[in-house]
Amino acid sequence: MTRTVMITGASSGFGRACAQRFAQAGDRLVLLARRQDRLQALSEQLRDLCDVQVLGCDVTDAAALEQALGSLEPPFNAPDILINNAGLALGLEPAHEADIRDWETMIATNVMALVRMTRLILPGMVARDRGHIINIGSTAGNWPYPGGNVYGATKAFVQQFSRELRADVLGKKVKVTNIEPGLAETEFSLVRFKHNSEQADKVYDGTRPLSPEDVADIIFWVCSTPPHVNINAMEIMPLCQAWGPFRIDRTIQYDD
Repeated sequence: MTRTVMITGASSGFGRACAQRFAQAGDRLVLLARRQDRLQALSEQLRDLCDVQVLGCDVTDAAALEQALGSLEPPFNAPDILINNAGLALGLEPAHEADIRDWETMIATNVMALVRMTRLILPGMVARDRGHIINIGSTAGNWPYPGGNVYGATKAFVQQFSRELRADVLGKKVKVTNIEPGLAETEFSLVRFKHNSEQADKVYDGTRPLSPEDVADIIFWVCSTPPHVNINAMEIMPLCQAWGPFRIDRTIQYDD
């Protein structure tokens, strides 16, 4: 059966790789992103493989998002799979030095836009009694690191929201999965460091990180399990990454 797959943040990284992977299977695609030119180029690349609709839209703009989704005609307006991929990290400063505007942007994108997108699409899945919500979380939602502060908190929200969705749709043939990648080489670090490519490149020095294609292959598999199987969550790291020891500061002096 040809599935309709809706992907946010589809112009780069995991979203773009997912579009390519599902297109190879002949699934029809609805691709959303802010960068219309990149979306258009991607859709032209994929049109020989599948049917594609593109929506140039900022998912943090509630009115624009609803208008864009409302413009879709059948069967594109009834997605079988929603991949909530749009998200970002900004800055790596400790909390007391971070830019509050960066925090607000991360919350608006990683939390509010994901929640809004889910709320717009999920009722249709429930009514049709079929569907799959894929949320892109992060290992940062499970394990804190210095400078992760609000980014990690938004991904912890995505993890818990995914669990709550599973509880709410119990009894329906609607699946929910939280995908939690670790170190992955996309535009993630370039965005985090405000397009300082030298700083972004240092993140991956001496490593073999996950690629967008690695993650897309895993998402495709998760979406291809038998109807009675739900992958609740999947944490994925490259072999070069693992958990670190607890940090202990030995410099603090106390007066008592």
